[in-house]
Amino acid sequence: MNRQTTNLKKEEITRKWYIVDAKDKPLGRLASEIAIVLMGKDKPSYTPNQDCGDYVIVINASKVSVSGTNKPINKKYYNVSGYNGGLRTRTLKEMLEKYPCELMERVVWGMIPKGRLGRQIYKKLFVYADENHKQGAQNPTPLTFKSLGGK
Repeated sequence: MNRQTTNLKKEEITRKWYIVDAKDKPLGRLASEIAIVLMGKDKPSYTPNQDCGDYVIVINASKVSVSGTNKPINKKYYNVSGYNGGLRTRTLKEMLEKYPCELMERVVWGMIPKGRLGRQIYKKLFVYADENHKQGAQNPTPLTFKSLGGK
């Protein structure tokens, strides 16, 4: 029995456009599923050293849910400017209210590989706070996840 694995070349990769509605979905679980699609790990032709994932559009990022009663207050996101005293701290509640797109992008970024390949994968993510998006011409297909209550 000859089982041979094949590695995809750049020319052989086909990409699709998906749209995900984040309304009332758990933030971390949704982000991990999105990261899997962005990296292409859901495809049988997955190649670790190639960007073989699909494009993902996330809408309703401001309506994502979070588990835990104290998490919106206790969970903090940090950003360091590089200067003395340049530490900026924001709570999860503040991020959800004022910066929902940045919140979703940060969470997904934490789940994809870092480096040159990770930056290339990250460019295929488009996040919008409400239902309106600019990628209507690509005819994205709706993507639902069974583990998040989809069909």
